[in-house]
Amino acid sequence: MTWENFRFALVEKAPGALLEHSLIVLITVTIAILISVPLGVFLSRPKFKGFGLVILNVLNVLQAIPGLAIIALALPLLGLGMKPAVLALLFQSLLPIVRNTIVGLFGVSSDVKEAASGMGMSQRKILLEVEIPLALPIIISGIRTATVYVVSMGTLAALIGAGGLGNLIMGGLSLFRPEYLLVGAGLGAIMAIFLDRVLSHIEYRMTPPGMWVE
Repeated sequence: MTWENFRFALVEKAPGALLEHSLIVLITVTIAILISVPLGVFLSRPKFKGFGLVILNVLNVLQAIPGLAIIALALPLLGLGMKPAVLALLFQSLLPIVRNTIVGLFGVSSDVKEAASGMGMSQRKILLEVEIPLALPIIISGIRTATVYVVSMGTLAALIGAGGLGNLIMGGLSLFRPEYLLVGAGLGAIMAIFLDRVLSHIEYRMTPPGMWVE
């Protein structure tokens, strides 16, 4: 290891790779939230409960498929770049958010919903103003899990030309430069820890005082 290689990796290579990695994470997690939360709400409604087990089993299967396999299947359709990487990460990040959305909504006390109904609130209003706010901490917990997963697995994006911190890791392996490996893996770990802590703080702030666990 040399200081010059480490400095070059950290100062010259890392900023661009970090930006690309952040973009992959942001796009994937945003799409996952937009799909998973409405899907979880849909499956938590009494008349659609029967679909819940089927959908969760499908998502379990998708999460069990290796990311590289999904990327390989997506390449003929989407080509190289960010699209197949986002698709692979998306398939494997849906389950925690959908599952936590369902669990959070099922965990809202029936007494609370009955009280809201007795006050004249419609089912839609109960969902938006009572159920979702109370379930939000658990939903955010699922988003935390998905986000950390996407950050860590996002290094695979480098294999198909999508960039990210995986470029540094792959470069370190191919060029036999441990400095690149150290910078790429280190920044990935720091990003995962940082986002986990930020979402953990949001989850804590969203938790009603009576539900805080010391």
